[in-house]
Amino acid sequence: MVLTDIELGNRVWLTDSRQVTGKSTDARVADAVFFAIKGEHHDGHDFIGDLYQKGVRQFVVERASLTPDRRAELASYAEATIIEVDSSLETLQSLAAEHRRQFHIPVIGITGSNGKTIVKEWLAQLLDGGEATNSFVVAKSPKSYNSQLGVPLSVHELNDSHTLGIFEAGISKAQEMQALEAIIRPTIGIFTNIGTAHDEGFRTHKQKIAEKLRLFIHVNTLIYCVDYMGIDEEVNMLLKAVNPDMRLVTWSLKGRKATYQGVMDGNHLVLQGPSGVSMTVKLPFVDPASVENLMHCIVTILTLKPRSRDELQSRLNRLRPVSMRLEQKEGINNCVVIDDSYNNDVVGLQLALSFQHQQSTRNRRVVILSDVLQSGQPEADLYEQVGAMMRANDVAHFIGIGPVVSRNARFFADTSLFYPTTDDFLTHFAFKELRDSTVLVKGARPFSFERIVARLERKVHGTVLEINLDALTHNLNYYREKVGSNTQLMVMVKAFAYGSGSAEVAQLLQFHRVDYLGVAYADEGVQLRQNGVTLPIMVMNPAPETFATLLEYNLEPEIYSMRLLREWGDFLAWGRGHGARSEEPGARGMARGNINTFLLPDPSSTHHAPYSLHLKIDTGMHRLGFLETELADVANYLKSHPDMRVATVFSHLVGADDAQFNTFSQQQHTTFLRATDTLEMALGYKPTRHLLNSAGIVRFPDYKLDMVRLGIGLYGVEATGMNQSALQMVGTLRTVISQIKTVQAGESVGYSRRAVLDHNARIATIAIGYADGYDRRLGNGIGEVWVNGTRCPTVGNICMDMTMIDVTAASATEGDEVVVFGNEIPITELAQCIGTIPYEILTGVSERVKRVFFKEGN
Repeated sequence: MVLTDIELGNRVWLTDSRQVTGKSTDARVADAVFFAIKGEHHDGHDFIGDLYQKGVRQFVVERASLTPDRRAELASYAEATIIEVDSSLETLQSLAAEHRRQFHIPVIGITGSNGKTIVKEWLAQLLDGGEATNSFVVAKSPKSYNSQLGVPLSVHELNDSHTLGIFEAGISKAQEMQALEAIIRPTIGIFTNIGTAHDEGFRTHKQKIAEKLRLFIHVNTLIYCVDYMGIDEEVNMLLKAVNPDMRLVTWSLKGRKATYQGVMDGNHLVLQGPSGVSMTVKLPFVDPASVENLMHCIVTILTLKPRSRDELQSRLNRLRPVSMRLEQKEGINNCVVIDDSYNNDVVGLQLALSFQHQQSTRNRRVVILSDVLQSGQPEADLYEQVGAMMRANDVAHFIGIGPVVSRNARFFADTSLFYPTTDDFLTHFAFKELRDSTVLVKGARPFSFERIVARLERKVHGTVLEINLDALTHNLNYYREKVGSNTQLMVMVKAFAYGSGSAEVAQLLQFHRVDYLGVAYADEGVQLRQNGVTLPIMVMNPAPETFATLLEYNLEPEIYSMRLLREWGDFLAWGRGHGARSEEPGARGMARGNINTFLLPDPSSTHHAPYSLHLKIDTGMHRLGFLETELADVANYLKSHPDMRVATVFSHLVGADDAQFNTFSQQQHTTFLRATDTLEMALGYKPTRHLLNSAGIVRFPDYKLDMVRLGIGLYGVEATGMNQSALQMVGTLRTVISQIKTVQAGESVGYSRRAVLDHNARIATIAIGYADGYDRRLGNGIGEVWVNGTRCPTVGNICMDMTMIDVTAASATEGDEVVVFGNEIPITELAQCIGTIPYEILTGVSERVKRVFFKEGN
């Protein structure tokens, strides 16, 4: 068993069945080997202590990470076996390459700018079939595992039952593909296409093509589209020189000379090929990207083995869309539903379990799982492994659906439930008993688990704010790179995390080990604590009536005035004088006048840790904060109250996003340093200092000090406008078309007859209004939405729950999806249309709009 730190800190269990056959669950954990990898943003060595406590005893560690303190820590783990290497990742890659050399089967390696995962998944659907004629037992990369770490983990899954491997390889800079080629060692190559993705990692477009071609230096056959002339040129100029015996199988949809010629006729593909191949097949998807991906699949299938038109059509008919996303949705009975209902494999299961653990805002975890198809493992070994995964991930209740998992019930807890089919589950399961849980729904496609998700999902109207957790992680790492590893990070999750969902965002930030969270009010902090967030939390607007709550939930107040400082000090002194204490954290206080009893140490104790607070300095904002002239009084008060300690001292730049205020920002920085020097000298210790917000991180990196505060930038808006392309949009607001009608020129639309049509128009009503956060100022053509690739203007006034749009120029039908803002309609554009800022657009999205949180496959 291999346990490794994956990508941005996710932890994945991979089991080699030959190693664990006949061993107990405890032995599985004891036999695990943890590869601690120091990555760009996370260090796998930080997990060693936790894993040792869970029973892992074998660790591969990197010599460069073994500081004296870490060596002392490892020495304290008496039963651990520590293997020191120069690079844990290279060691894992070498082991995977050695594992690959044991198998002499066709292996397809896929690279390119786009389409790798779709081509891989569709090929697996088309070719997988176990014992069926002309089919294979396929091993493939789980989801989009194509990185330097994902590829060795994928190839590790190869076993003796597999008859075909399909692995994808992605690179973001030069000199990365050599390692992946040695691991995959493909016999057949597919180069999907070339585009602009990761251009920043290469000097030229040609260099990027050449680097990707390194995957194919030993292939017997290479499949690619000659319509990408840059690929065709580099294949014949470079790759042929190092692999002259390679067979080129090419295709074209533009009439260029190729092995296969394709022409689209509606939803039919007319295909001409070698040896008299001529057939017409109906394609299940006909958008340009899907047609390109399908051509790669069809040509690959025909290259592997000749097929009749009927067999090929039969296989195409069973293709389904590929969803690589894990989606988190609001469920019935106060549940959270994680939807992974389109695929099921062991590695993907552990990914989903890790996501469930990471994002759980409900303590009780439930898993609904179908049979795991085509794993290549002996049945008993497979489900023994799955059962162990359930226990290792603290799954409280397991529900298995399918005949195979049902007959292996002995590997699961006695409380587990089993159903032979999805229909049986939907008919007989008592959904009303499923409450206050995080429910993972994961099933192989034939089980149609989307029906289960539909039953579990809380029904609301069709407007949804999708939150891309991968984009949020990308933005977090962008700012982390700006400030470096020695600067702490406080992330603002106030105002419902800028409209994005505070508990879910905070869970992700906790997983990525930020240092602090910031909220506006105590009740926001309480919600985070009640949802399992344990990070330090600063409350920016404390009030005396919430002081007891601050202590009960271990929240730290911002103190900005002498009045508030004295009230906080008096409150702490009153609590000690009355001997108020609780035997356990989180105990509720009892009302006593307008002050509550609260969590305080036993007054008989001779020592307790001081209570953290955060001092706000006013350096020019003139909103809240102490002036420099007040700091002597502040220091004197704090020195006379040793039960209070200043955790951080901070201020706020007034105009960090605008170059015209650079001089004033510099003055604020100077004032802040002078004030904190004075305070530190008076206090006798150095609190953590922070001055920069999101805009300041970009424009004034020299002012980063000890910590920075990240706000709007996390959510995809670069406040200065200088580096917007470096961020990814986190939120996409979608709705649906409720009705379409044709309205004649001269007729009016909407309240107050503000819109009178000057043309015959198709008017669509969409399910969003100002009560959902779609600003009334966007009415009457000021705002536009995106409908099937076309921008459509609003018509008339925005209503409370509905908006009318003109879809005359669009291909639109009732029920179609509409993008209100996202990549197609940037939120910055909407803000400019109505003379406001993106903050207002984001925070204005009503809480009645359902949030769906998702992350891509890896």
